Amino acid sequence: MLWSSAWCIFAGLGALYYALRTQVADCPHQPLTQQFGQSEAPGEGQLSSLNEPYWQLDKPPGVNSTGHLIFETVNSLLQHWPNTRMRNGHNIVPGTIPPGTLLYHGAWSSNLPRGPGWTATDPEHSILFCKRFVEEDGCWHLTLISTRPLKVVYFDGSSAAKAPFATMDSQDIIAWGFVQPSWSLAERDRIEDLCKWGRQYNVDGFVSEIMLCDFTSGVRLVSALNLAGPVMSSRSSRKSSRMFEAMYAGSWHNHYPGDTRIQLDLSGLVSFYDTELVPSLVSARSGQERWDHRLLNISREDVARVRARLREVLTRPTGQSSGVDWLAVTRAIVDRYSERLEFVRYLVDSVDTDDNDWNSVTGYAIKTQVQLKNMLVPYIPVKITPPSINLKINEVGAGVLNWARPTYRLCATTHTGVLKDDAMTSSEKVLLSAVRETTREICRVVTKMWGSGVLAGVDHSMGTVNVQEVETIQNLMKMWKKDIDELMAWLDWNVWVKCRPACDPEEICYLTTWPIGFPVPPPPPFPHKAGYLVQCPAFLSVGPPRIELADDWERPQPRCIRRVDPYEKSFRDHP
Repeated sequence: MLWSSAWCIFAGLGALYYALRTQVADCPHQPLTQQFGQSEAPGEGQLSSLNEPYWQLDKPPGVNSTGHLIFETVNSLLQHWPNTRMRNGHNIVPGTIPPGTLLYHGAWSSNLPRGPGWTATDPEHSILFCKRFVEEDGCWHLTLISTRPLKVVYFDGSSAAKAPFATMDSQDIIAWGFVQPSWSLAERDRIEDLCKWGRQYNVDGFVSEIMLCDFTSGVRLVSALNLAGPVMSSRSSRKSSRMFEAMYAGSWHNHYPGDTRIQLDLSGLVSFYDTELVPSLVSARSGQERWDHRLLNISREDVARVRARLREVLTRPTGQSSGVDWLAVTRAIVDRYSERLEFVRYLVDSVDTDDNDWNSVTGYAIKTQVQLKNMLVPYIPVKITPPSINLKINEVGAGVLNWARPTYRLCATTHTGVLKDDAMTSSEKVLLSAVRETTREICRVVTKMWGSGVLAGVDHSMGTVNVQEVETIQNLMKMWKKDIDELMAWLDWNVWVKCRPACDPEEICYLTTWPIGFPVPPPPPFPHKAGYLVQCPAFLSVGPPRIELADDWERPQPRCIRRVDPYEKSFRDHP
């Protein structure tokens, strides 16, 4: 009975396929843009001819392109893992903290702070700042709840790390108009000046940790508890436990959707990777890896433009945007391609391209071709026809792959092809451009790889499986490896950064996280205003035990560490 039902289903699908194919064949010929309703233009909104250079399969993005960086930083917002790895934040985004959100504050007493202060969304973090005057006394820990939507400004990266290594750059520009690395510990001055700037826009606070400007507005005290156990002596194992639990709580928000207690408005995103808004940083980034991107060399004119854009964003009436869910758009693309690209890399890495075993090399080439085809199935028109096959792989150039351009274009434009930017904010136009640039490069490389496989004779579905010399297939696999490695390095998606092999149950995958394993910055040479107070040394006195400098503190790499005592040993075990 089951087989009979399955046969009926397949027969029905076959009839449907035949009917649809007949309809397509009977349709009068139309330009591809009319058949598929595309309207995207390279940069302007109208699709260019397939014969124009824009759709050449050997034309990669420019060396100074930043669309993929905007795409990935947006894809990483509010997520602990990617912002710990790439701590040099480049985005400022307006947002809200909804009513009913609990916030936590470690304190010296049960009194609310009289001015600006710091809170955490998880008590494991704020308990580190729970203080006491007398050794035998407990320490005070306050729990608050938001009573209305709190208007906040979010800084991405490791923006809570008081370090002179780029984490404070964007905050310094808003607070002071320039980057001052030697003032990284001047957190009291920074929060007061940020709140002074934000007061004109009715900003309640800032999100690195959550910095509230006024503890008497928009929040209410739930409890003020004198806790018995959290504070330990500076070298105790229990102290390491508290620090580990704080980092473990951060790991709850490692990946998408991140910390959902902050709701961001991407239609107001301001990015320092926006080359039109901040052109002075283009030359400063030239030749640098992303780890090293900073805002140190930003011009005064660009600072003024950034502040003007933020003023526009923070004063814009609610609802004045296109309504596009940009996070959903980026997630759809990441979900569609991330695991498939990773699997393709696994396949091309699984074979020795110098091995003369024809069956092994060809077998992996066919498996890889299937995966490439799977990514492009929705974009391969029925009438697409490759030229004569059996070409040597070193003959597969851009011109030979012209037949695959319709697939490249359909793949590259499907997500954004019919989006009009008329109703979009300036920020949304930046996001649109970033999505277009990212999908275009993914589709260019995947189409190029697939088309090369078709011409090399390893594609069953295109009728091009032919016996080839092993050298031809070896060269194909080598070219594929180069293509997939370069694409994945260019995209640099955080979803691919993981512990390999996976950690044991008593371990957790970890990236070196400030302040553990980081150099301690010196205090500023001179306070820049009266009332200056460095808060960080007080934190360090109740924070983690002193541990030697991590080998990877500048470029954190994933590794497994212990979830149980002894923590110090696990923190010191670097690969």
